[in-house]
Amino acid sequence: MKKLVLLILGFVLGALAMYFYCCNDKNDDPVKEIPVPKGIIKPTEIKTLTEAYNPRYQAINDSVFAGVEGGDNRSSWYALEDLKNFLALAEQQASEMGYTMDGIRIYPGAHPQLKERPGYSTFLLVPTGYENKSEGNMLSMQKGKSNDLQGGNGLNHGGEGDPPGANYPQ
Repeated sequence: MKKLVLLILGFVLGALAMYFYCCNDKNDDPVKEIPVPKGIIKPTEIKTLTEAYNPRYQAINDSVFAGVEGGDNRSSWYALEDLKNFLALAEQQASEMGYTMDGIRIYPGAHPQLKERPGYSTFLLVPTGYENKSEGNMLSMQKGKSNDLQGGNGLNHGGEGDPPGANYPQ
């Protein structure tokens, strides 16, 4: 009987310990800091870089978009949900193709010209990564060269600026 009481007491104490360990008030937990990605720049730097692009943009407009109201696109806008879904799908597709996705490469592109409408510039997001190769060494963590994932889907059809030639900030 004494062993049974000790067993029940052990279960009760174990349940209480688990309750306080697992179900502790989450408000007491420190806020998890989001790591700052490499390459973060301030708005003043964004403005400087987009203004440095002005001569190139003007050269494109003067040669290809002469007489077109608003000029060529200077930016592309993508919905946050579309970007999240694209990244998830690209990682899944990379895995299915035998690759590890490690980034995104952004290419400038242009839509084809349609009758009287010029082919506006766009930006294409393409997944990059490296092939999964087993070399039989558990200590080797070296990644291969990050290349575009051949056969992987990209993302396009972002919204254009308003007007298309609007510079930062919009």
